[in-house]
Amino acid sequence: MLNEAELALIAREVKTRSGAVLTREMGGAIELRLMPLARREGFGSVHELIAAARIRADSALWNSITDYLAQSDTRFFRDGAAFRRLYTDLIPAALARRGHERIRIWSAACSTGQEAYSVAMQIEEMREAGLNPAAEIVATDFSERLIEKARAGLYTQFEVQRGLPIRKLIAHFEKAGDLWRIDDRMRAAISFSTHNLMKHPGVLGQFDIILLRHVLPSFDLDTRQAVMSRIADALAPQGVILLGEGETIPDCEGLTFSNGIAIRTAARAAA
Repeated sequence: MLNEAELALIAREVKTRSGAVLTREMGGAIELRLMPLARREGFGSVHELIAAARIRADSALWNSITDYLAQSDTRFFRDGAAFRRLYTDLIPAALARRGHERIRIWSAACSTGQEAYSVAMQIEEMREAGLNPAAEIVATDFSERLIEKARAGLYTQFEVQRGLPIRKLIAHFEKAGDLWRIDDRMRAAISFSTHNLMKHPGVLGQFDIILLRHVLPSFDLDTRQAVMSRIADALAPQGVILLGEGETIPDCEGLTFSNGIAIRTAARAAA
């Protein structure tokens, strides 16, 4: 078992790098998740891993520790009502605002990519229905390890069974040994890259729809407010932020919150 000092040190270093809050009650899960990293780095235990991270001059081990503790619980079409709303309301409204211009959609903290691929499948379904939507999908996570899995588009039987309708599995996936691989068309529809929500997203441009789902609860209130302020800067006029089921947002200039979405209703003051 990790001791109190080790847990406090891990919590401090992880929060500094990713904003995530780790608690004492997570101690057992933290140790289990770090065991593969300890073995990969040649240590006999997580205690040895933490001791080495403490004394090394560079931050490479702490970055890896933060990566291995990254939030990765995701699934295809998570919270079905939210994706129905995307398909019937939010995407059509964004397309109407843009006219003949393409819309931009950002899956923030995308983990292993199921959310972004779910959006891509919805866009494809709209094309098949004759709506011909022009859309760019950007998906980011601070974890390079998770982004690499997302880019590969390879999922286990368990992962595709979590929320993916059988007709979409048949239409967009093929068997690859014991795994399922999403097709090239879906992979090409998404631009995956690393981005840390602790940093300003200015390099990514502005978006009509931002999916920030099941992310904010892992932060404390001050971090949530800072993240929302930065995310709001990436919203186009009248753009929307779609949150996870039951989530709310802290007060943020220029945004109004209603029924699970935050809407940019006013220009924000220059930083």
